[in-house]
Amino acid sequence: MNQSCSRRGFYFCVINMLLLLLAVTSQLTPDFYKLSCPNVSKIVRREVQKALMNEMRMGASLLRLHFHDCFVNGCDGSILLDGGDDAEKSAIPNLNSARGYDIVDTIKSSVESECSGVVSCADILAIAARDSVFLSGGPSWKVLLGRRDGTVSNGTLANEALPSPFDPLDTIISKFTNQGLNLTDVVSLSGAHTIGRARCTLFSNRLFNFSGTGAADSTLDTGMLSDLQSLCPQNGDGNVTTVLDRNSSDLFDNHYFNNLLNGKGLLSSDQILFSSDGANSTTKHLVQNYSNDSGLFSLDFANSMIKMGNINLKTGTDGEIRKNCRLINS
Repeated sequence: MNQSCSRRGFYFCVINMLLLLLAVTSQLTPDFYKLSCPNVSKIVRREVQKALMNEMRMGASLLRLHFHDCFVNGCDGSILLDGGDDAEKSAIPNLNSARGYDIVDTIKSSVESECSGVVSCADILAIAARDSVFLSGGPSWKVLLGRRDGTVSNGTLANEALPSPFDPLDTIISKFTNQGLNLTDVVSLSGAHTIGRARCTLFSNRLFNFSGTGAADSTLDTGMLSDLQSLCPQNGDGNVTTVLDRNSSDLFDNHYFNNLLNGKGLLSSDQILFSSDGANSTTKHLVQNYSNDSGLFSLDFANSMIKMGNINLKTGTDGEIRKNCRLINS
């Protein structure tokens, strides 16, 4: 192992090797803006750091924007477009839920001040997602760049393509498979819920009459159930939020998987990775592995983020470089 690998650790050397292999087949490169906007990564990092200092939860929100962008029309910044009822912002998975658009506006403005019309909004989302993870205590990776922005925002497709907290495990796996992602990607990317918060409306179905049983979800820890029933009473305010990773809410680590082992996953789509009947032969062993090995989780998460960032790319003359992330160029 060379000195560089010794210094940075084995797992992150492996990440860099995987990145090099992926770059061979990808149309993106880590140094795409080396000449046209050499300080773009520094600018994005500075603005993300400021946003997290103001509100630590924003890291999870920026990470989620990249995820929700890539699953609809590919990683093309389409989630950022303002529009009517069929815009992605108005889709059920995003309405009153996706956030951080103003932070992206701030980042874009700072980038435009230094190199106008060069850096895509899609690439800004990819860099901001990486920085949000790293500044929350998680792994880093070289972001592949060179995406161009799409001109169509498709709310109907967002409703169909984005995984839902209410989906059964086979549906979640299918939605990932449709994007060219595998089981490892399902579980590792679900680990993004080690940071952030969720609204009562996204998990209250587990608290009182789960699947019409007249009782709470039996896979939910009883102590956590009691707390959540107090926080989210029947007919209460569905917009009240709580942390996704109980007892480790702002640190990007593998604690999320420890919670799944103990019935403390907040969303049904979290807990089924370990507790559903189908999990025995698919995702359960990955949850166990990540709970025991934080380095393995960091490695797989970084690799899955790189893979996700390559979904349905727009490069070359396809798409555009938006001047304003909310609007297509006139």
